Amino acid sequence: MTTELGAHVILMNDLHFQGSARSGHTIDLDVPASEGGGAGMTPMELLLISLASCSAMDVIAILRKKRQPVEGLDVRVRGLRQAEHPTMFIAINLEYVVHGDGVDPQAVTRAIELSRERYCPIWAMLEPAVRITAASRVVCDDPVLVPAD
Repeated sequence: MTTELGAHVILMNDLHFQGSARSGHTIDLDVPASEGGGAGMTPMELLLISLASCSAMDVIAILRKKRQPVEGLDVRVRGLRQAEHPTMFIAINLEYVVHGDGVDPQAVTRAIELSRERYCPIWAMLEPAVRITAASRVVCDDPVLVPAD
């Protein structure tokens, strides 16, 4: 069975576009302010946010199912782009910062693995073309950095 999603973008002015989806939500997209824009996110920024939020939704759902005492989750994402056109991402790094006293770092690592291997469609689409790495850190009395790879 397949599911169809739909969206469209319209030109607002110069290189500023507004995107909208069937859900009714809109977002402004533009070139960076350094290039005369700045009225919205760039498409490449939005791609990073899409990956981070897709995986974050998986990870938080998995940790809640495992009854981990998660109080918060931040996912920091950085992308490295090649210099020549098309200036696509050649590497992306995700850092999951999980807040909560008593959260098991191994449960976090496993939740990230499940997101990567099974649940996050954006990760699945990007990974054949982009090297994606991930690490996690549980923030409580003793933050612990655990590579997820």
